[in-house]
Amino acid sequence: MKRITVPRLALTTAIVATLGTAAPAIAQLEEVIVTAQKREQSLLDVPLSVATLSGERLSAIFEGGADIRGLSARVPGLYVESSNGRVAPRFYIRGLGNIDFDLAASQPVSIIMDEVVKENVVLKSFPLFDIEQVEVLRGPQGSLFGRNTTAGIIKFDSRKPTQEFEGRAKVDIGELDTFNFEGAVGGGLTDTLAGRIAVLHQNRGDWIDNDFTGENDALGGFTEKAVKGFLLYEPNDRFSALLGAHHRDLDGTAAVFRANIFTPGTNNLNENYDRETVFFDEGDNNPQKYRNTGVNLKLQYDFDAVTLTSITAWEDAEGSSLGDIDGGFGASFLPFMGPGFIPFPSQTQDSADVRQITQEFRLSTNAGERLNWQVGMFFFDGTLDVETNPFFIPPTTVEHENTSFALFGQADYALTDAWTVTAGLRWTDDDKDFAAPNGISESVSDDQMSGDLAVSYAANDTSTYWAKVGTGFRAPSIQGRDVAFGAAPSIADSETINSIEVGYKAEYMNNRVRLNAALFYYEVDDIQFTAVGGAANFIQLVNANQGTGQGLELDLEWMISDNLTVTLGGAYADTEINDRELRVGACAACTINNPVDADNRVLVDGNPFPNAPETTFNFTASYSIPVGRESELFAFTDWAYQGDTQFFLYDAAEFKTDGQFEGGLRVGWRLRDGSMEAALFGRNITDEENVQGAIDFNNLTGFTNEPRVFGLSLSRLF
Repeated sequence: MKRITVPRLALTTAIVATLGTAAPAIAQLEEVIVTAQKREQSLLDVPLSVATLSGERLSAIFEGGADIRGLSARVPGLYVESSNGRVAPRFYIRGLGNIDFDLAASQPVSIIMDEVVKENVVLKSFPLFDIEQVEVLRGPQGSLFGRNTTAGIIKFDSRKPTQEFEGRAKVDIGELDTFNFEGAVGGGLTDTLAGRIAVLHQNRGDWIDNDFTGENDALGGFTEKAVKGFLLYEPNDRFSALLGAHHRDLDGTAAVFRANIFTPGTNNLNENYDRETVFFDEGDNNPQKYRNTGVNLKLQYDFDAVTLTSITAWEDAEGSSLGDIDGGFGASFLPFMGPGFIPFPSQTQDSADVRQITQEFRLSTNAGERLNWQVGMFFFDGTLDVETNPFFIPPTTVEHENTSFALFGQADYALTDAWTVTAGLRWTDDDKDFAAPNGISESVSDDQMSGDLAVSYAANDTSTYWAKVGTGFRAPSIQGRDVAFGAAPSIADSETINSIEVGYKAEYMNNRVRLNAALFYYEVDDIQFTAVGGAANFIQLVNANQGTGQGLELDLEWMISDNLTVTLGGAYADTEINDRELRVGACAACTINNPVDADNRVLVDGNPFPNAPETTFNFTASYSIPVGRESELFAFTDWAYQGDTQFFLYDAAEFKTDGQFEGGLRVGWRLRDGSMEAALFGRNITDEENVQGAIDFNNLTGFTNEPRVFGLSLSRLF
């Protein structure tokens, strides 16, 4: 049996906070309202495993310049990584995700921002600011949200306009020339029209030296600018129109690959690794530029018994990333070498042009006493042009087109005051077309029924037991990046999931303790995997016969007193590939722990899913000391832990992690109403050097997390 560990510092802090506190005062946690079922409900009433992030627990993550990857392990069972820098993040829930780094890759975790699905990986990286709440829906969401949600959903809801005037500004200044500014202002423009606009400016200076060119501070920096705005028109009590628009402009550094930072046979960083130094002979110091613009319109009309909702959205994004993929220099024919032997140099530039249009119509009841229902339709049309330029041959552009249409419905019925049954069903039709030079083309399509059935029992006003069976599917996928290297595209058939979950939600001690726990088991038939790299450096889609996962999740929030609140979360996910015939390409220089056949292909049956942390833990503590009647001193700390994680389908000694963590700290002064605050902050305060991924085809190349950043934060509400 494997040991499950947590960071000792986080555990010690939790024990001290729990045992070293005086008797609690009368205090209560605020009720958590979620929209996991496309309507506002108390968290206690939703028969799903849902976790939320908001307030200081959310905003603190980004003070050091972090992007959406900063959410990784901040919610139990959630993992986020990317080999594309600040764009094209990859999400995993309960171990299910996709390691494919291609810009056309599909994922089993859906990202919903302000009720609009962001299908392409570039769109999923839109920066997070002026966010009211994040909801993580764990497990398949096949009825209300459709295909490509076999792992779950992450929902982001921005603050919306109200008639009440509100403004906020926050400035963070830190090491490495880190600068963040967030500002927002909103309020009534007329008696029927309200608006809100929010801006973001993030900056970090270049801080990594390139010792091959002799250039100091050559890369590592970025400038991220974004704006979003909303107009809310409410001429009467029945009709409302919410118009939203957003834009993002990123100019920075792509992922920083570092050659031969593992010694064969171990996953420890060796003497070739220097966080502040690389040896790039190609890649022009890994520049990255992307722009994204979107517009969405939500129309809602309230009839006497039902509400009709329409959500229309358009997204456009384009940009490119260039990288020194081998991470260094040096070959056998050279009189000198950089960080270890590199069989051959490799640099690549990938460019993307993304467009999508979505339309949803939904008809729902207006909070019936016993029966609530909703029915609707959804349409998606997306196009993607991807250019791959490996420089030793001419660039290749491939075209992807995806259309999807769905009909869905869900209803919940209160059998008694305690027992409620919820059922949902969705039919989805998905079509994909692929075209490449020289007449290469592929088409795939599938239509599936998916749904769920849940039952909940309210033991009393503050505790609920629930159970759910759910199904879902990930639509067939086409991987065409290998066309640029003279190989045929690969295709993966649809994967389908059957999931069983049971859970318990409760509030104790006069609503000062909130508990959310779940057990789950799932089977994914024809599960889609991506065989990345190997000595041939191909990206091949494959279907395994089956993949299974089982585990548990726990979220705990405890307001110990008026001045001290702690949260503790943990998740365990045991995943396994079940396919005795599945073989994938071997890495070029690593130590394989799986059987290898006569063709040097690795048998992966019995392995865990790639990038599926066995355990995740998170902990926060917030403590304040009153100063006079209106202000207080405060301290806030947050920690996240990622357990054993295997990077690829095969098990290699070098390409895995066995327990990593990061912590943050804020200490400062603020007015008790939150209108003014000054704080010192630190991110990755113990300066952990955590490996986040690897490149396996050439040498023992890896990439790591961001360094420690200390700084000053000032904020004002008005």
